[in-house]
Formats: sequence, C-alpha cells, structure tokens
Amino acid sequence: MRLIGISALKSTLFPATCILCGAAGVGDRDLCAGCAAELPHNRHACWRCAQPFSTTKPPDTLCRRCQRQPPPFTRTITTFRYQGAVPFLMISAKFEGKLNVARLLGQCLAERVIAAAPPLPEVLIPVPLHPQRLRERGYNQSLEIARVVGRELQISVDYQSCARVLATTPQTELSARARRHNLRGAFALTRPPQWSRVALIDDVMTTATTVSELSRVLALAGVAEIEIWAVARAGK
Repeated sequence: MRLIGISALKSTLFPATCILCGAAGVGDRDLCAGCAAELPHNRHACWRCAQPFSTTKPPDTLCRRCQRQPPPFTRTITTFRYQGAVPFLMISAKFEGKLNVARLLGQCLAERVIAAAPPLPEVLIPVPLHPQRLRERGYNQSLEIARVVGRELQISVDYQSCARVLATTPQTELSARARRHNLRGAFALTRPPQWSRVALIDDVMTTATTVSELSRVLALAGVAEIEIWAVARAGK
C-alpha cells in the first residue's frame, strides 16, 4: 500500500478554509478566490517607500517625500493597502495569536515578491520586538511572516543579529513627528553583520519610521543594500 505523504495527509485532514468567509481555500492557502480578489493590492505606489498613489504612475516613480529626503533603505515591496479586510487580518495575526493568519500573510507577501522579481537578498531580518513585548504577546508576528517567506523563497531568516533594546511607547499611539523621536536608539546589533544585502520583514508600514531606524542602524554597520518587504502599507 502506498504511503500518503505528510502534506497530502494534512490537506486531507485539515483542508484549506478561507479565514474571511469560511469557504474552501485555494491550494494550501486559507483564502478563497473570491476574497482574494477583493483584497486591496498596493500595485500603484512609490518605488522607494511604497506610499500608495491615488493614480497610476510609472513603476519607478518616487513620492515627493522620497524625492526630497530619501529614506535609508533602497526599495520597498508591499502586498496590500491597509484597507478593507486587511486590518482584520493584521489584528488577528498581531494580537490574537492566530498564526494561521500570519502564515497566510507570509504566503501573500512571498507571492508579491516573486511577482516583483527583485534580486534576492542574502538574508531576511524580521523587525524585532522588545523582550518585554515578546513575553506579553508570546510571539513576533514579523518573525512568523518571515519564516513563511523564507521557506517560499529559500532565503535564510536571521532573528538574532538585531535587537530592540528600548521598550518604547507603541507607535500607533503617537504622531508622525513623535514616532521619529520615539525610536531613536531603539535598535542595536548583537553582532557584526555577515551580509551586505538584506530585506527587513514587517507586517504593516505606516510612516516607515520603524524600518527607517532599523535600516539606519544596519547601514551604519556596513550593510550596503536594504530592502523593506511588508505585507501592508497604510496611507492615502
């Protein structure tokens, strides 16, 4: 008798089910085709920071802010705009312990990166949580997303070289200006970087303050090229 593979057995016992509506998922994704089609993809955005544009522009267009003051990272790739069902998915993955949602978001991000076809980095670095926040939450959603992306793209994930050393006020409670000051000195390297090209993995970019501060620390340590890969981008 032919043995059933583990993945086939899992699919049989636990078939993919859409997180949003409960219908059958597509393949191994907990998302149906209908709900997937309704998600707000961030296809027209600034090449550098992924700020959504209100109209269609050439793929390499930069927003005014990036033209005036380029951020300390090279490029940003995001999957969705922070609209529609996306906030529900993000909150489920970030605060409610639903790692199946984090897995789905990682799959969606990996698909977006494959479609963008950038030169792949040497390593993925999830945005770290402060140890106190990690103990409270029990997991880092950015790391869970990074693990899925790493498996899909066959890229190593390094979650030990960067640390969040200050327990700062949650960014969502602050203005854009206060966010920049809030994160000064929040990140540090635990060892010298062994790579020159990295991608930082985050769940949601709002003002890009968090990834900018972490990118600044990495750039000062000699990392030559830093991309941001995030599931969603908030903005107009």
